[in-house]
Amino acid sequence: MPNLSDLKNRIASVKNTRKITKAMQMVAAAKLRRAQEAAEMGRPYAQRFNAVLGGLAASVGNSAGAPKLLAGSGADKVHLLVVMTSERGLCGGFNSNISKLARTRAAALIAAGKTVKILTVGKKGRDALRREFGDQMVHHVDLSEVKNVGYDNAASIAKDILGRFEGGEFDVATIFYARFESVISQVPTEHQIIPASFEADEETAGESTVYDYEPSEEGILADLLPRGVATQIFSALLENGASEQGARMSAMDNATRNAGEMIDKLTIEYNRSRQAVITNELIEIISGAEAL
Repeated sequence: MPNLSDLKNRIASVKNTRKITKAMQMVAAAKLRRAQEAAEMGRPYAQRFNAVLGGLAASVGNSAGAPKLLAGSGADKVHLLVVMTSERGLCGGFNSNISKLARTRAAALIAAGKTVKILTVGKKGRDALRREFGDQMVHHVDLSEVKNVGYDNAASIAKDILGRFEGGEFDVATIFYARFESVISQVPTEHQIIPASFEADEETAGESTVYDYEPSEEGILADLLPRGVATQIFSALLENGASEQGARMSAMDNATRNAGEMIDKLTIEYNRSRQAVITNELIEIISGAEAL
């Protein structure tokens, strides 16, 4: 049984930890508001941009002049998995859920006889996958010095991926990230970006507007598809930023609550031990007095 000094030191230690987790929760809450606003403001642009590209892609179809980013390399042998996580921890299962989704996908591709290459964005994803898939890792993007992720960061990542595709290093590229829904809900998501795939836009599904493109649909697609890749990566980075802060806020709130419960239990134990010591001292005093 720990003595009173040990219990007192432990209570003080847990109280200090609670101060830290409470402060981190408040910081995450402040950052979450900005990150959530950025993610929500970026969604309409990304959705509309993808809708335009989707309409162009549907018109071009499988024509001989279709850009390579749309038609693909004609093979399905080498897959590039772009795993996006955070640079820092203490955010619950945010990083592990994304890594788990990427790990499951990689294992399935390898089992199917495909070649897997992994590009990581964020230190936590690299650390989680390095032991099992260290030989498959081809590049890592370090954003630890970036305070606010911008389009330039996404464009740089997209440039690297497009350069590898043009160099024939892979056939299919898929990004892994967490889509932000709420403070307690971040959904691990995978989305294929090369060859380009577009989801139907519910708002424009019923529109029958006919557009004339100049110089040509193929030419416009060839110019817009690389931007589309950068836009999808930027959108994923914004979603990840909001998801990370939401997960950290929730995790630190739980940690603060757990610290409070532990302090209560330790305080009760401390009081009982202190009462037992006082009782023993009283018994010794009374016994000594009776002996006289």
